[in-house]
Amino acid sequence: MEPVESRGEVGAPVLVTGGTGTLGRQVVRRLLERGRAVRVLSRRPRPADDREPYEWTTGDLEKGSGIEEAVAGAAVIVHCATAAGRGDVAATRRLADAARRSGGRPHLVHVSIVGVDRVPLPYYRAKLEAERVVEESGLPWTVLRATQFHDLIAGTVDAQRRLPVAVAFAGVRFQPVDAAEVADRLVELAAGEPAGRVPDMGGPQVRDHAELTRTTLRARGRRRPVLPLRLPGKIFRGYRAGGHLAPGREVGRVTYDEYLAARTGAGR
Repeated sequence: MEPVESRGEVGAPVLVTGGTGTLGRQVVRRLLERGRAVRVLSRRPRPADDREPYEWTTGDLEKGSGIEEAVAGAAVIVHCATAAGRGDVAATRRLADAARRSGGRPHLVHVSIVGVDRVPLPYYRAKLEAERVVEESGLPWTVLRATQFHDLIAGTVDAQRRLPVAVAFAGVRFQPVDAAEVADRLVELAAGEPAGRVPDMGGPQVRDHAELTRTTLRARGRRRPVLPLRLPGKIFRGYRAGGHLAPGREVGRVTYDEYLAARTGAGR
């Protein structure tokens, strides 16, 4: 199959679902920098002060509204939107069905999570099923799995700001990756041939969760003890076994400390 940009579709829009989220915003920015026409799908109306040079479509993948209009004429769909639980499966199926009905056979690029087939977290199981929806959609497709974003690790610490201690998962390591670097990879994949399941993408370091929590607290200027908790059950056994890590795929370059320093420097 020919690459998207060699099929005369450069002027056709790239639809980005979840285009206002942590990852989606980065994907949209990079597509625009490359001169691509971009269409954003969001559940919210376009802000009155938004002057960015993209199309905006309002729709809801979970409710099924506005999807047909969003996919119409799209050459590529970068699916960054996510939902809780099985809502993610239904949303992905609605998107794929609408894209197939559009008649244009757009390239569906889907981002997932490393370990969805190894850690029995219900959210991961839904992500794995959403992958299968993409694979069986009848559309040209690419799936990229990435490790946890820096933002997620920091967010779990920030969410505990009012507690007397910060809780971490004992015996669990994470391999956080920068969302901007994942966006770069997704844009690269969107410009190329549908590739099926591509190699996983992990951050440059594997670090203990308690250590990451202490690092975050120091960067935030907070003095608080860290309490590592060893939680029971299959889910946390999967995490302790490293099922969510990507050994040999440390392709990200931005470290967690560099991420925190940049955020602190920006006044966060």
